[in-house]
Amino acid sequence: LIFAVFCGGSVVAYDFSALFESGQTLYYNITSNVEPYTVEVTDGGTTDYPSYFYCKNLIIPSSVSFNGILYSVTGIGSGAFMLCYDLTSIEIPNSVTSIGEGAFNYCLGLTSVTIPESVTNIGNYAFSDCSGLTSVTIPNSVESIGNSAFYNCSGLTSVTIPNSVESIGNSAFYNCSGLTSVTIPNSVESIGNSA
Repeated sequence: LIFAVFCGGSVVAYDFSALFESGQTLYYNITSNVEPYTVEVTDGGTTDYPSYFYCKNLIIPSSVSFNGILYSVTGIGSGAFMLCYDLTSIEIPNSVTSIGEGAFNYCLGLTSVTIPESVTNIGNYAFSDCSGLTSVTIPNSVESIGNSAFYNCSGLTSVTIPNSVESIGNSAFYNCSGLTSVTIPNSVESIGNSA
């Protein structure tokens, strides 16, 4: 992913964008064109910098209207906010069920994240290299934590994994050098290499 961004990889496509009262423009891919209508947030398709590069505080809505259809925002797509160094806070709505691969990779300014109760999967590299991240709340809805999901989050000091989690991926918390406490529940059936 990083190679593609820095080496001018192909432009990321999106289906539509929407401007909100906050002044933010978000980009979406339609994931279902039939009821229930759903979309995921995606990158806006620049090759030089991420579309949200200068965004500091991000609010993702639970729904968005396009061509007279109201779509539920159910996902944060792969690499959607990757390399957004200035991003300090994010509000994720309860409609979101999945956080995609590398969604917040290298968001160095993020200090805390609250993942809503609707999310069932945290994708590979979702928050990797977020070195400023000091706290993360993983809800009881999450069933799997992907490979390298919190890799190199050196600011994390403690993590409580809820009873819903069944698998922790390879290198999920690898190189979290500040981590002093981890609570793992009985529900976990597999822990990956170097987790």
